[in-house]
Parts: sequence; structure tokens; C-alpha cells
Amino acid sequence: MQTQITGKAFVLGDDIDTDQIIPAEFLSYDPTDPQERKFFGMYAMAGVPPTQCGLPKGNTRFVEEGKYQSEYAIVIGGKNFGCGSSREHAPLAIAEAGVTAVVAEFYARIFFRNSVNGGYLLPCETDARVSEEVRTGDECTLDIEAGTLVNHTTEKTYQLKPLGDVKPIIDAGSVFDYARKAGMLK
Repeated sequence: MQTQITGKAFVLGDDIDTDQIIPAEFLSYDPTDPQERKFFGMYAMAGVPPTQCGLPKGNTRFVEEGKYQSEYAIVIGGKNFGCGSSREHAPLAIAEAGVTAVVAEFYARIFFRNSVNGGYLLPCETDARVSEEVRTGDECTLDIEAGTLVNHTTEKTYQLKPLGDVKPIIDAGSVFDYARKAGMLK
């Protein structure tokens, strides 16, 4: 996994649930089929209310219409990011849109585990209320080794919580890849 992620932030509020991240109507696509998997990226965040998108007009799309990848590199959420159902399609959708990390105050545990176990996203946590300070479109750098998020637009740095025991799983690519490398699976 790369140690630094730099690009625009897409900011959301509290309690962003899995139905907002990838609405049920798009779950008919097969994530094992490469031709269909890309649609998860196209429809990522399609259920997020416009008022949650971090801009005064609230009309910012996460993925431009007709595209499969987002222009945003980092998603910033508030409290309880990924709440709702246990569908692993939610972190998959964000990853398929081209994002490799989410920074939030805390996650619904099942979203956190699905992000790590599937090797989809790096779920970073912070005690700071970053979702109220960073704006959608701000240029940011997430430094995994230093444990920081730097907002280059405001020149403010935020400390992230240590990744702890999940880091080796993320580095391996998924929980199954980690188990194979550790000799737990053949």
C-alpha cells in the first residue's frame, strides 16, 4: 500500500449509511465480473443527500455522470461512517471509484471490518472534527506512516489514530492474503 495519498477531499457528515454509499438498486451488479464491478464505482455515494456533500450548494457529485472514477482521492466523514447494513459492497464501491482511504471520527464496526478484510479501503480515524473543518475540494495529503492528514488549502494538520493490528492485513491486500502469507491458509 502506498504511504501517502494526495488529492482532493470529498467531505460528508455524520451517520453516512451503506444505503447512501451504494443504494440497493445497484446491488444487482456482480462484483466478481470486471465489466460489472466498475458500476459500483459509478454509483458510489449515489444515495447521499445533496445537503451532506460539504458544499453550500450541496450539488457536488462524488462521481461525475457517465464516469466510473471519482476526481476525489480521500473521503472525509464524521461520526458513525458506514452504519446500516453489513453489505461489503459499500467499501467496495468507494474503492472502485478510485479512493483508497476514508478519514472519519469513527466507523460502524462492520464497515470498518469489511474495509480491512476485503482490502478495499484504509479506514483512518481521528479525534478531530475534520468533517467540519475540511471542505469538499480541499487539497489534502494523508500520510499513513506519519499518521497525519494535512489540509494544504488551510495548512492545518490533523493527527490520526494508529492503525494497530489492521495494518498488516491492509498491507497484505485482504484478510485472506494476510492469512496465506502468515501460513494460516494454503
